[in-house]
Amino acid sequence: MTPLLFDAVLSKDEVRQFRAHLDAAEWQDGAATAGEMARDVKRNQQIADEARIAIDLGNHIVRTLGEHPRFTAAALPRRIFPPRFNRYADGGTYGMHVDSALMRVAGTPHTLRSDLSVTLFLSEPDEYDGGTLEIVGSAGIQSVRAPAGSMALYPSTSVHRVAPVTRGVRIAAFFWVESWVRDNAERELLFELDESIQALRAGSGAHEPAVLRLTGVYHNLLRRWAIT
Repeated sequence: MTPLLFDAVLSKDEVRQFRAHLDAAEWQDGAATAGEMARDVKRNQQIADEARIAIDLGNHIVRTLGEHPRFTAAALPRRIFPPRFNRYADGGTYGMHVDSALMRVAGTPHTLRSDLSVTLFLSEPDEYDGGTLEIVGSAGIQSVRAPAGSMALYPSTSVHRVAPVTRGVRIAAFFWVESWVRDNAERELLFELDESIQALRAGSGAHEPAVLRLTGVYHNLLRRWAIT
């Protein structure tokens, strides 16, 4: 699965409000939340998970995604890990790593399986040099650098890194999704089928026999592949 980019998940006004809060927040060493293998390659800052501003902004992101049909179609989210916030500056980087398979939600008895990783950009590309999200895929390394408010979605099985920030500050939200369909290939097929159905509905109408048959195929595949 190639990284999917979602434009304007947050509006420019929402980004400005987020940045006003985040620029005034207390940041701490991000290595504290890294796994044992990743700790040696992680040099950034994060806001404490229990900080009120992190909780409030994270809840806003989750509510927004709940009303985003394309994200829902692509991710088929069963659970979303509470969003975290990171900051890269002065050479800050996160070297090549793979996200942990299981994520414990602090302060709760819940553990989430990471199927998809998400980066929501909160700095404009001209605010910093470096800081590119680099994801290793079957076609080689794919680089993601997007406007503030945009979001990248990619498999958590991917090896990836954030290149060193050599000028300015790169701020983002990041989190993980446990999907109803854990297999990347199956989930991608469902997404492609859903997008094709939506295009046909727009052109031919929702009640055309062929559209109805394809809709049935989609839901029958989802029944077969969904984890309950």
